[in-house]
Amino acid sequence: MRASLQRLFVLSVVLTLTACAKNIPPESLPQNIRIGGLYYTQFALQYEKDRYRTTNYRRGFLLPINTEVKLIDIDSRSITVRIVSSGKELLIENVEKHTTENTIQAFDKLFAPAKVNLVQFSALEQKHIKTGTVGPGMRKQAVIAAIGYPPTVGTQSLGKDQWKYWGSRFNTFIVHFKNGKVSEIQE
Repeated sequence: MRASLQRLFVLSVVLTLTACAKNIPPESLPQNIRIGGLYYTQFALQYEKDRYRTTNYRRGFLLPINTEVKLIDIDSRSITVRIVSSGKELLIENVEKHTTENTIQAFDKLFAPAKVNLVQFSALEQKHIKTGTVGPGMRKQAVIAAIGYPPTVGTQSLGKDQWKYWGSRFNTFIVHFKNGKVSEIQE
């Protein structure tokens, strides 16, 4: 019995260690990603308990588009940034099974060294982008700027006319497009 418990303990330790995130050495990062670098959010994020998941749940506090952040750390499962204006740290958990993207790909969607040029959007689109909401008449690119990318688990292609988002773990909503513009939001 005691030997079985010891084997079980050793197995659990091994499984725990293999499940840990793998560090990405700074020299292995692409040139556009630099620890300590300043970046801007590329769409409005919503987060809870200082944590954002790339599943892109639409609940919690709003971090507006073009918010300046400093990259603190990045590994195989997460990204840590500091919001420059507040000094608050935000942990971004990459949920690869929902996005089919690794952490580097997630970073490239979330952040860039330059702000998004909001002039390319209509006044109506800009209003929704700034408040992290979606409304009828918005173009697809404006929806992405306002609420981000839908998880690929529910929307395999951005070319489709229905994008499925999660409000939380248990509720979803679908943004319908007609001729490239939002025609309906189905909750």
